[in-house]
Amino acid sequence: MRLSDLCIRRPVFATMLIVSLVVLGLTSYRDLGLDAFPRVEFPTITVTTTLEGATPEEVESQITKPIEEVVNTISGIDELRSTTKEGISQVFVTFVLEKPIEVAANEVRDKVATILDKFPPGTNPPVIEKLDPDATPILAIVISGLRSAREITEIADKRIKRQIETVNGVGSLTFVGDRKREIQIELDADKLAAFGLAVEQVKQALQQQNAEIPGGRITKGQREEGLRTLGRIEQVEDFTRLIVADVKGAPVRVADIGRAVDGIEEPRTLSRLNGENAVSLLVRKQSGTNTVQVVDRVRQRLLEIRRTLPPDVRVVEVRDLSRFIRRSMKEVQEHLILGGILASLVVFLFIRNLRAAFIAALAIPTSIIGTFTLLKYMGFTLNNQTMLGLSLSVGIVIDDAIVVLENIFRYMEEEGVGPMEAAQQATREIGLAVMATTLSLVVIFLPVAFMSGIVGRFFNSFGLTASFAILVSLLVSFTLTPSLSSRLLTPPAHGGEARGRAGAASKQTGFYARLDKTYDWLLRWALGHRKSVVALTVLVVASTIAIFPYVKKEFVVDDDMSEFEVVLETPAGSSLERSDEILRRVEAELKQLPGVGTLFTTIGVQGQNVTNVTDASIYVGLSHLSKRKESQQQIMQRARGALARFPDLRVSVQQISLISGGGFKQTPFNLVIRGPELDRLERYAQEVMVRLRKSPGFVDLDTSLAARRPEVRVHIDRQKAADLGIRVAAIAGSLRTMVGGEKVSTFREGDEQYNVRVRLLQDFRDSPQVISQVMVSASGGRLVQLNNVTEFSTGKAPGQIDRINRERQITVVANLFNKPLGEAMTQGDTAVREIGLLPGYSSTYIGRGKFMGEAARNFLMALILSLIFIYMVLAAQFESFIHPVTIMLSLPLTLPFGLLTLAATGQSLNLNSIIGIFMLMGVVKKNSILQVDYTNTLRERGMERFQALIEANHARLRPILMTTLSIVFGMVPIAFGRGDGAAGRASMATVVIGGQMLSLLLTLLATPVFYSLFDDLGRRGWVRGLLRAPAAVWDRFAWGWSRAANGRRPEVS
Repeated sequence: MRLSDLCIRRPVFATMLIVSLVVLGLTSYRDLGLDAFPRVEFPTITVTTTLEGATPEEVESQITKPIEEVVNTISGIDELRSTTKEGISQVFVTFVLEKPIEVAANEVRDKVATILDKFPPGTNPPVIEKLDPDATPILAIVISGLRSAREITEIADKRIKRQIETVNGVGSLTFVGDRKREIQIELDADKLAAFGLAVEQVKQALQQQNAEIPGGRITKGQREEGLRTLGRIEQVEDFTRLIVADVKGAPVRVADIGRAVDGIEEPRTLSRLNGENAVSLLVRKQSGTNTVQVVDRVRQRLLEIRRTLPPDVRVVEVRDLSRFIRRSMKEVQEHLILGGILASLVVFLFIRNLRAAFIAALAIPTSIIGTFTLLKYMGFTLNNQTMLGLSLSVGIVIDDAIVVLENIFRYMEEEGVGPMEAAQQATREIGLAVMATTLSLVVIFLPVAFMSGIVGRFFNSFGLTASFAILVSLLVSFTLTPSLSSRLLTPPAHGGEARGRAGAASKQTGFYARLDKTYDWLLRWALGHRKSVVALTVLVVASTIAIFPYVKKEFVVDDDMSEFEVVLETPAGSSLERSDEILRRVEAELKQLPGVGTLFTTIGVQGQNVTNVTDASIYVGLSHLSKRKESQQQIMQRARGALARFPDLRVSVQQISLISGGGFKQTPFNLVIRGPELDRLERYAQEVMVRLRKSPGFVDLDTSLAARRPEVRVHIDRQKAADLGIRVAAIAGSLRTMVGGEKVSTFREGDEQYNVRVRLLQDFRDSPQVISQVMVSASGGRLVQLNNVTEFSTGKAPGQIDRINRERQITVVANLFNKPLGEAMTQGDTAVREIGLLPGYSSTYIGRGKFMGEAARNFLMALILSLIFIYMVLAAQFESFIHPVTIMLSLPLTLPFGLLTLAATGQSLNLNSIIGIFMLMGVVKKNSILQVDYTNTLRERGMERFQALIEANHARLRPILMTTLSIVFGMVPIAFGRGDGAAGRASMATVVIGGQMLSLLLTLLATPVFYSLFDDLGRRGWVRGLLRAPAAVWDRFAWGWSRAANGRRPEVS
């Protein structure tokens, strides 16, 4: 190995080479941000359109369906979903990953632009944007004080919100519970009728007489002046004196038909912190920015703002997502350090040499720190995936150093050579094997980094981080390890006294001698009973089929975040006041739960949108895990029991999501039933729920179909309306203005601008009978009473309409308690089969269930590619088609032991534990490479096969045990971690520890047995000829190429 020889001769060069990696890593670490997940761009475009006051069915027919029709013509669409609620339409267009998201966004904008003129009057322009997984609020700022809600809102808006909006990285802020100022023109229906006026006339008068219109320019020679008409009303009181009509020669003012009120907008949202009403700001970051950095900047700005606020105004931050991220990352860092220490102790345990332990231990910090350079170069952050890669690498990165160091130490022990010569000879001998083990481990993680699908994008940073850390460890083992060994190690003393002091360091005394003798007996027995070993191996691998059904299957593990949320829907038709009353009773129940410290309630808001006053959520903040006896899941189950006292509420007690749902429910179980008829879909959904309720573990079972809301329906007699010259749009517009109110103008005061809204007085707009007597404009300037052309009735309408691929659908949703998602999906499919869907109806899973299926397929493909690449690396290393098979036959032995560990510990097979299984295969394969490589070396030196197998496996037993135990000890802190974010990492570590310890002995015996069997097979004539065929083909090809070049066949040595 030229590099290792160079570093042995020039130790300063080797030191500077590694120091440069460390310096670059430390410099890069300072610039790495903290976040929950990698930056992933979802291939989804959202189209959000609002029409204030419109029912879901109106919005669906007039907005949602036309949008779906035009965007459905775009190529590359994978899924088209929509959700329609009162006054809002959301269409989610998901494209295949291969389509550039910017191109997709432009195509959606172009298509939607073609139908804008077909939307009903009053429709706000659609907001078209890429789905932002960072859209979930990262912080809530709660403002309260001994003032009116309007005053608090003014302070929150002018002195807090506008300051926070300028903070670098802040994307948007949403008010909840605000009471914004509004100038309200409230009309008396009786007085309007007495004067013979329609609401439309008042509306037009306000628009025309409160205007400021540029008049152009006046040019006087070389001087130019602007012309501006100052027609705006400057005092609120002036609205009452505004003339709206002239009846029989007398002016009719606003004061004659109603009043002007300097009031607040109609309350549609509410927020409360620990029982005290307040005004809240939900802070969202810009896409791609760092959560922790943005929160830190916001907090710093709030410190400055607090100094300027009145003393009675309080500002509190709650629902801080950065707290969980910080605590989780701190937990990982502690596990990294502790795991590194434990892994280093393994070296001392076997060699009993502090200098050797120090040399091996240096591989861990240098490899980990050196990896930070890649993270910065690739634009990664310190998040769950990159830290998972580093956690996984703790036990691996020391492996190469251990193998090289142990071989050097063995040369010094057994050959009696000095440290310099031992370092050179041992590194040359083991170098290719170490390179093969490292590269074959890298090709396990690289396919994971390049998996397809959304899950593949999340794991990209993990795969690259783990691969780079392993490659850095290879560089360290070929540079720093032999260089330091040649200078720091001292030849072991000889003689009985010295060996007594060495204890376990010696292969002739101590616990290792007993271990070595036991292994020698087992190895000789295995080579003498090869059929028995093969049968046992086959039986173990076959046991996978029996073990697999007993392993729980999940997508991800829910961590204990010390916080959760209760999402509620109050009975259909409830007012804000009624919802508020119900929520106060719910809060009182939740406050009694153990560990509950903070209750933050919001009503009327879902995500970024103001929805219905029946929609509510309660953020529940718990004391830290270390300060309470019950887990978060147990407290959540207690909350469900407490809320069972409110049977008229629709409740979901669920985890806080760190990623925006993108239109999906934040529940793990989401079973979609789709088809043409909504009533039949509802019946199917109810039948599925009845069956699922019989199975324990399904909690918060519900459907996405919102409860039918009561409504007053206005039926227009089209014939009468046409005879009287009244347009249907005029009737609908008048009703909208009278009842819902309409913003007709603005009022300016200083630099501020407030809406002016026209509507009927409260007493008139709450009664259908009174509304029916209001006048509407007809042709010829006539006025006709509304009840002459309309009839009023009552009914109920869907509160929400969901569609998927242009079909109506209903989603059966549920949270799960002590039930894995895989089992829940199986029972969901069974329930659907039992009810028997009619032709035209079908079911599928969305959300976690869909991603779980995609992840399984992607990981399977990554595993296949890994096996192919491993074979290629090994074939190149050993220059053999047989030896790679010998080594790879040990890989299946890891699977049953890994699954058995999961089943025994109650852990689930999830994304993280699958990564653990990948690692298991890599570690077992590394052991086999060491066994086979040295066996070949001894046979090349002339040793007989049987003796070579015995000697080689004896020689490699110690490094195999050291590397195995270093990985196991490195995983121990992670497996037993109980802090923030530890649950997912623990399942990975548990697989590695259990699978590695259980499979170690069998793989140590199986590999030499397989080696001997395939060696016997290779001696058969037909097999030998078959294996030589590729070489002969290549030789003939090379001869032909050479002959074409110079006319003669090259000599082959």
